[in-house]
Amino acid sequence: MKNSFVLAAILLSVTNGFSQTLTTNTGAPVGNNQDSKTIGNNGQVLLEDVHLIEKLAAFDRERIPERVVHARGAGAFGEFVAAADFSDVTMASLFAKAGKTTPLMIRFSTVTHQQGSPETYRDPRGFAVKFYTDQGNYDLVGNNLPVFFIRDAIKFPDMVHAFKPSPLTNGASDPNRVFDFFSNLPESTHMLTWLFSDYGIPANFRQMEGNGVHAYKWVNAKGDVTYVKYKWVPQQVVKNLTQEEANQIQSTSIEHATLDLRNEIEQGNFPKWDLFVQLLKREDFDQLDFNPLDVTKIWPEQLIKSVKVGTMTLNENPTNYFQQVEQAAFSPTTLVPGIEPSEDKLLQGRLFSYADTQRHRLTGNFQQIPVNAPKTNVTTYNQDGFMSLRPQTGDVNYQPSTNKPEVVDEAKYMYSKSTFPVGTTTVQHVIDKQNNFAQAGELYRSFSKKDQDHLIKNLSGALKQVKNPVIVAKMIAHFYQADRSFGMRLAKEVKMDRGTIEQLMNQPTK
Repeated sequence: MKNSFVLAAILLSVTNGFSQTLTTNTGAPVGNNQDSKTIGNNGQVLLEDVHLIEKLAAFDRERIPERVVHARGAGAFGEFVAAADFSDVTMASLFAKAGKTTPLMIRFSTVTHQQGSPETYRDPRGFAVKFYTDQGNYDLVGNNLPVFFIRDAIKFPDMVHAFKPSPLTNGASDPNRVFDFFSNLPESTHMLTWLFSDYGIPANFRQMEGNGVHAYKWVNAKGDVTYVKYKWVPQQVVKNLTQEEANQIQSTSIEHATLDLRNEIEQGNFPKWDLFVQLLKREDFDQLDFNPLDVTKIWPEQLIKSVKVGTMTLNENPTNYFQQVEQAAFSPTTLVPGIEPSEDKLLQGRLFSYADTQRHRLTGNFQQIPVNAPKTNVTTYNQDGFMSLRPQTGDVNYQPSTNKPEVVDEAKYMYSKSTFPVGTTTVQHVIDKQNNFAQAGELYRSFSKKDQDHLIKNLSGALKQVKNPVIVAKMIAHFYQADRSFGMRLAKEVKMDRGTIEQLMNQPTK
């Protein structure tokens, strides 16, 4: 018995040596974090137990709305080192000098599925980089695949609805709904060819490419505009999964990519990507057989060469997932001087939607959250609102002001002047030079026989689940127009001959 008391005393002294005082959110010490304040030992709990009330109220509010898309994500911190001086084409300082180092944060994600979903699903992967530049923050928001399903933001909510669970059954993504939507959008043929190849399931986040997807404008100090597309190329070997390999991983882990990224960085195996750009002048647009601002198209490398602009290294893991990854907010409106949005119709819609969803999730002051805050000084008269943390002093909170005239406009940072054809009017019309199928066919023919076989297997497997044969026939017709062999192999796999396809395609719409 004596030894037990001695052991207890030793344990108590050791515990006290490393103890810390628990406090309320206002810093007041908490005397007891184990028992609520009650009337007597067995009476009712008192509302005056302020620590209990604060603890429960904070717990009730721990969750914020998840992102409608890109809900499942992982993140890391690192740096970007510029490869050369590109000040002749852009005022963006992060590209202004070889060797210039810019800190950054990155968030990888799956796109259409909810938080907690497996990272082995066939789905595009988000690839969003936040550069903390000396001109303010710059967000390069992209995906692992180089193109997208649609070219106009007005279709974006419908596309996401088609991918999301059915409002009737709440079941997982249903090929009947997905292909019902895409069978009416021939522009999706290229992206679907990417998605149902093995590129649709990257092995992890480290071994996948990243793409800005959209075209942007680089603007130099003279106001000259060059259109640009971004591509991240990993120094690690690119690796994808077959459906069978993904199924095997999913049987034991739903977060393999998140853990892989964290473990590799923790072990000092820092992932690296080289950033390349393709540059194109407006006067060269007409030389292409497609609209270069069409997000369903790539810019062929043989026509528009890539130039390396720098290297990204990820060398630091988050210390708090919620604060540094879940609250990380990206938007293509987060720009710096020398980088502007192009006239890409999907990008134009995202300029509103991405920032708006962050204001919905994180309040109108989401840029003040540490992971989103710039490293530079912020001078703005935007004020107040939920979570207003930025110091505000003085009587003048408007501009211009005679009492405080030191705020001046910086003419060199004005937006570039856009020129449009004389007599242009507002319209609602599909873009010129749609060319919906050529690049999908080129992609199919570029695949090895093994990759073609996997594509046919994956895509036909999904189409076999579609109950409406008209939808199947329309999808096969799209892929046939991309490449004859592509379409015929799919038709054979789903047991649908040419006559049946033509008959179904010619049925009047009910």
